[in-house]
Amino acid sequence: MRPKIAIYGGSFNPPSTHHRLVAEALIPHFDKIIVLPCGLRPDILTSNDVDPWHRAALTDTAFKGLPKVEVDLSDLELASFTTNDQLEARYGHLGDLWHVLGCDPSEGNCDGESVIAQDWERGTEMWTSLNFCVVTRHGYKVNTADLPPNHTLIELGQCSSGSSAEIREKIFKRTPYTDLVTEGVAAYIERYGLYRGRIPARRARWKTEHPQLLIVADERNPRAVSLARTYSHWEDADNPTCILVLGGDGTMLHAIRKHWRRRVPFLGVNQGHLGFLLNEPEALLAHDLPKLELIVRQMPMLYVEVETADGIRQNALAFNDAWIERSSSQSAWIEVSVNDQIRIRKLVADGALVCTAGGSTAYARSMGVAPLLADTPGWILVGSNVMTPPGWKSALLASEATVVLRSVGGDKRPLCAFIDGRAVGPVTTFYARQSRVATIEIAFAARHDMAEKIARIQFPSLD
Repeated sequence: MRPKIAIYGGSFNPPSTHHRLVAEALIPHFDKIIVLPCGLRPDILTSNDVDPWHRAALTDTAFKGLPKVEVDLSDLELASFTTNDQLEARYGHLGDLWHVLGCDPSEGNCDGESVIAQDWERGTEMWTSLNFCVVTRHGYKVNTADLPPNHTLIELGQCSSGSSAEIREKIFKRTPYTDLVTEGVAAYIERYGLYRGRIPARRARWKTEHPQLLIVADERNPRAVSLARTYSHWEDADNPTCILVLGGDGTMLHAIRKHWRRRVPFLGVNQGHLGFLLNEPEALLAHDLPKLELIVRQMPMLYVEVETADGIRQNALAFNDAWIERSSSQSAWIEVSVNDQIRIRKLVADGALVCTAGGSTAYARSMGVAPLLADTPGWILVGSNVMTPPGWKSALLASEATVVLRSVGGDKRPLCAFIDGRAVGPVTTFYARQSRVATIEIAFAARHDMAEKIARIQFPSLD
């Protein structure tokens, strides 16, 4: 028997408790449920009301902890909308696909008056050839003549209300809405002021009144392991409200790579060397944790894709930086394009690096660029030991920019790539942009905030 896979698509803008109830109702009937928030949709303008990384975080948060449920953010990342028949090609190898629908789109279908018949491209063809799981509201009477030939019918076991449109309207009008969303979704919306008709914040105040910690400690660092024990009475790895990182910047990067989709703030205590991404120990004593008011910054990650000489592509995310460099004694020859426009036909250098504001204090700083303020919406491209063009060092990039670095040195001048310090191997082409779905929240005590740390780098000590 092939596995039964439910594809549950929608804008989830924001996801409501009703959406979660639908997923819960699907669990007994399917082997896997794939929740798929859509990307750009010109027919649903409200799907672009907030930035895609907010929608990604809200969707991850809303469906957190449900068995068999997986959230696929690929449409949001690629700013695309995948139709039902295209989903068959994407997921068909997993098993038998069932596309989840509410009752409303099929109403009047027997008379050719449904949304499916009138608005879906090739709607009638898909309606007769694909499998559909139709979810009905409690007590709702379905006209069986409207249902597709290949369908299964599931009735929600309890009444639920609160469409995304209703929730957005309530938030905009400053009326109560938290009973229509999960606690985590409400907390995220409030933290960044979403759906209020203004540009959402990227910086917020946050209190850890009732800490629930997932503790990530550098096991090779005795001080970090010892400190972890002082926080252990707040540990709740299954349902954390915060990820406590004990170690150095490398430990923080490891924690981010592993846990960024938990969608809770990362709070670091430096037990390493520089600790730029962490607080100093005196700023974050264990017994003070429930009383602390912290600054939380939402920071983007980079979406990086590399291509090998035989055309194989792979992608990954980076929080700090990613780069290509020469892998022989010969200097690298690199063509540099930004937004599909060639900016440097032949960069002769040891390599080139891209970094976020958060990563601009690391390798990029040692290459000679000034670190960006944490709130800067841009990112940086910098060359390493540049010989040509003379005098060129770096470029500040817009947040929506896409960078392509392509080898033009042939087999004589091979390149290799690194993403957050991890070796990727030989590559010929390197693509990078800010991710549309991957952001992380880093928390700082006020005197140890990232802005203060950058100020100390830029201005000499008064002592």
